Amino acid sequence: MTSQLASKGQAVGESDEALLEQLRRGDADAFERLFLRHYPAVYRVVFHLFGSREEAEDTAQETFLALLHQPPRSGGQLAGWLCRVALNRGYNALRSQRRAEARAAQLGAAPEQADTPDPAGELLRAEDRAAVRAALADLPERQGQLLLLRYAGLSYAEVAAAAEVAPGSVGTLLARAEAAFLAAYRRRFGREPHDGQNL
Repeated sequence: MTSQLASKGQAVGESDEALLEQLRRGDADAFERLFLRHYPAVYRVVFHLFGSREEAEDTAQETFLALLHQPPRSGGQLAGWLCRVALNRGYNALRSQRRAEARAAQLGAAPEQADTPDPAGELLRAEDRAAVRAALADLPERQGQLLLLRYAGLSYAEVAAAAEVAPGSVGTLLARAEAAFLAAYRRRFGREPHDGQNL
């Protein structure tokens, strides 16, 4: 479905700025075109944050509802704006989830978990994703966001817009974030991430 969204969204040649102006005037078709154009990138960012398809879809949809109800003033780097909104919502959801788990632990109750079967072939990949997310959680939030944005496929310009940093500093900030990630991973697991293990 995501590939269908991407191909349909890319087929339209209007700029984000023009589509946003149409959206502000109430054009539902403009919203649909923006959704189709940017949904895959927003979904990838929050999927890497959560590791859950359902949570990623919910957060991506909430992000586009924010676009519908309160579009940004400028369409320049709309992908960055959308990813920033999605990450903020995602981090807020994770904080709420941690608070709920802490309250449940204080009350002696087990935290609620979804009953999702884990096929045997997915077990190692799920463990790898959990290890990466654990190492990311040890980083300052900004460094984790930079890595999530870049590994979700955003360009340096889009990462700069989403993280609200100067485009020329993205490479340096990413290099520092990657070094911090590797150090956090080594501290936590006593080894290097193995080949193929990434965000």
